Amino acid sequence: MLFDLDGVLVDSLGVTERILREWAASRGVDGDRAVELSHGRRDVDLVALLAPHLDVQAEVGWIVGREERAVAGITAMPGALDLLGVLPPGQWAVVTSGTRAVARGRIAAAGLPEPARLVAAEDVHRGKPDPQPYLRGAELLGVAPERCVVIEDAMSGVRAARAAGMACVGVGVEVEPSAVTAHVASLKELDMVVDGGTIRISASAQSTRRSDVPREDQG
Repeated sequence: MLFDLDGVLVDSLGVTERILREWAASRGVDGDRAVELSHGRRDVDLVALLAPHLDVQAEVGWIVGREERAVAGITAMPGALDLLGVLPPGQWAVVTSGTRAVARGRIAAAGLPEPARLVAAEDVHRGKPDPQPYLRGAELLGVAPERCVVIEDAMSGVRAARAAGMACVGVGVEVEPSAVTAHVASLKELDMVVDGGTIRISASAQSTRRSDVPREDQG
């Protein structure tokens, strides 16, 4: 199992939006557009897209420095703790567009177990929607990409998962149900059972599933 972090395992939206709007206001950038384009993107890719005329690395340092300290109010997403509690440490990883320090701080603040495998922004040359982050996650777990299932809340992450040849479960309102293997409103709608080296996933009846996949996905 490969989990995106923000919006999937941890609720950090308020913190992220506040910092991005502060940065945008101080740099003459449209704050709404900064927030909209940030979902699923590394800070370095976001800054390069919005303000290529600025020193990208310096701007990323400004954003990340505040993200590392801003952990108050960050909580676990509904169902995240129960879901991770089912999975053996060696069978799941977090794949995030944030830096390693930010990810670890948010995971700890949310009271979630620290992942044995973590792919962060500095671990890849190309961020989502490129498949590299999820392929790196599969490599760390020692599992073929086609045997992995990704949990994502952003379309850029969904595209990365599909490009990596992985099944993808979409969570929340930003994911297009037709683009994923299954779609749920919350992690609370997912059940996982570990059977040896296989994780069996089922979604509740009210979730949206593509008609061309079986009710139970394996990864």
